[in-house]
Amino acid sequence: MVMTQDEKWMIRYKEVKNFIETNHRNPSKHDDEERERYFNWIKHNKKLYLAGELKEDRVEMFEILLGFMVRM
Repeated sequence: MVMTQDEKWMIRYKEVKNFIETNHRNPSKHDDEERERYFNWIKHNKKLYLAGELKEDRVEMFEILLGFMVRM
């Protein structure tokens, strides 16, 4: 079964949130795995969020995630 973009986004959202809650820190841009898996996803979505281009149903969830994060 092929996943929708919304399903993929939600899976990555949960992974990033879990990473931050578990490690009590933001993903590192210096660690290859963390950068590819989490940091770049956050960076991309933050860019969309600040430009007002993030899908409406994702805005509140992303704001919650930003609340968990140490300032980037």
